[in-house]
Amino acid sequence: MGATAGPVWGRAEQQDFRGRVRGTLLGTAVGDALGAPVALHGIEEIRQEHGPEGVVDLAPAHGRRGAVTHLTQLTLFTVDGLIRAQVRRDTGAWHPPTDLHRAYLRWAATQRDWGPDLRRKDDGWLAREEWLYARRDPTRTLLLGLGDEVMGTLDSPKSPGAAGPEVVARSVPIGLLVGWEPQLVAQLAVECAVQTHGHPTAYLSAGACAVIVHALACGDSLDGAVQRALALLAARPGHEPVSEALQRALGAVRQGLPGPARVEELAGEGTAAAVLSGAVYCAFVAEDVRHGLRLAVNHGAPSGATAALTGGLLGALHGETALPPAWLAELEGRPTILELADDFAMEMTQGPALHNPAGASPGWLARYPRELPG
Repeated sequence: MGATAGPVWGRAEQQDFRGRVRGTLLGTAVGDALGAPVALHGIEEIRQEHGPEGVVDLAPAHGRRGAVTHLTQLTLFTVDGLIRAQVRRDTGAWHPPTDLHRAYLRWAATQRDWGPDLRRKDDGWLAREEWLYARRDPTRTLLLGLGDEVMGTLDSPKSPGAAGPEVVARSVPIGLLVGWEPQLVAQLAVECAVQTHGHPTAYLSAGACAVIVHALACGDSLDGAVQRALALLAARPGHEPVSEALQRALGAVRQGLPGPARVEELAGEGTAAAVLSGAVYCAFVAEDVRHGLRLAVNHGAPSGATAALTGGLLGALHGETALPPAWLAELEGRPTILELADDFAMEMTQGPALHNPAGASPGWLARYPRELPG
């Protein structure tokens, strides 16, 4: 895999990047929380429950307002794995897909165990967050893919027929590796996607999503970001369903006022490519983050995944200060999300000051242990 380019970060650049990282992770979680109460509902059912305008505010799910699902949980473990990969590079070992796989196995343990096991010294701090030990509708595909220690690869993927959208949301943070070349970001997202979802539609959608986020985090426009993803997809076998889905999203932007029917037309198949298409459309036509997320939730396609992706894209594009503060105030796990976001931003911009082959901050290694369990 590729390495960070090691740019010189000025203070303003560091602050902008941290705002985009926070925006991406918080936006994904807020979208997830907004969609959680209606994730499997049709538009008429949504209107019956929430009024003629549908969901306009956070509503109770899993016993509280602002609750997140497995989509956010896995997104956070992606970030944990990305930091661990950077830290472990000091040992001379450099294979980020392995570090991400170990992170996903730590998430899988949260779905089985009652709570953190403090005897597992290699877990790091995120796996000791008790609120993450809540089972929030994980799909069977995820649990099967991470049900043993064997890592799926492109040559031998897990669940070769699985094309579900849950794989795309967890790929969003991979796009925040702004020191990497876009093609390497795409490759990492693909190699991590096949650990649970082996269908080309799923893993290429994950790669495309990561490239779009990468471009946004580097300051590109949404249109420029999607064009970059389309250019990279074109070289990949089996890219046509994903490329066509993104082209449909771009075309829909010019087809009149946005509404539930248009989002459902794009995302209705429920595949990774369809949901990515719906999220890109919602991000394109959003008047602001609140409007974009409401649009992403109120339709008959997978609301939670569409809104989580939309929130991640808008957060990467605009940064954390664009997110609705009243929704953030009730968001489950917000302190953890912010802590992880700031750790990621610090690792990416100031990693050599935290660790290098000659030595490391003991506190940082306690948070993100270098060695893989074995």
